[in-house]
Amino acid sequence: MLILLPPSEGKTTPTNGPTLDLDTLGSPGLTPVRQRILASLVRVCQGNRDRAMDRLGLGPTQADAVERNATLVEQPCARADAVYTGVLYAAWDPAGRSADARQRADETVAITSGLFGLLRPGDLVPAYRLSGAVTLPRLGTVAGLWRPALGPELSERVGDGLLVDLRSGTYVNLHKPRGALAERTATLRVLHEKGGRRSVVSHFNKATKGRIVQALLEDGGDPRDVDELSAALRDLGWTVERDAGRLDVVVTEV
Repeated sequence: MLILLPPSEGKTTPTNGPTLDLDTLGSPGLTPVRQRILASLVRVCQGNRDRAMDRLGLGPTQADAVERNATLVEQPCARADAVYTGVLYAAWDPAGRSADARQRADETVAITSGLFGLLRPGDLVPAYRLSGAVTLPRLGTVAGLWRPALGPELSERVGDGLLVDLRSGTYVNLHKPRGALAERTATLRVLHEKGGRRSVVSHFNKATKGRIVQALLEDGGDPRDVDELSAALRDLGWTVERDAGRLDVVVTEV
């Protein structure tokens, strides 16, 4: 099983640690694309600040992100699962997990990233700002750059196992599983049920997915297909309904 997560826009900036070394990151086949995107992002952010903020889709209070991007190769790094601090990661709480669960995370979790493509939780990275929807000068969209590279990498990582794809929105567009991998991919949708009606709640959707990641890693199971994943989640106390490759997790409290 490989659990595929989105990154988070919110990040904790490391205050100390080694500087970025692309050669130490997992998925070394992605290094050439990482190098191209990193060099372009740094150039953009070393230029006119207002144009850089506009290109990156940043608001007036986010100028510090441009300054960090301009010196990314000099910024201190920390584990990716400590740098990302969004709702999903807060609910997962990787630092608070058992040693066994953290080891399983390093082996079975991959994080998508506009800058790095795929990361292991333990990969050392700086805080950065780059959405998969950004267009870089002379390179095109970040998603378009990653699309041909991520397919072979994901297929190799998953092997003949199950891909649990918890991404949404922009990061699904970095690569959509196809062919045999698509047949071994499970997606999750979280539905809030109240008064007989169901709805999708974005914030709680992310928090629930984080708790599911936490539960799966602590449990230590290795479901091999969608049916086995559905059974594992039910055993862990979730209400689950299957619709082909999608599992709907139905909750009553937010």
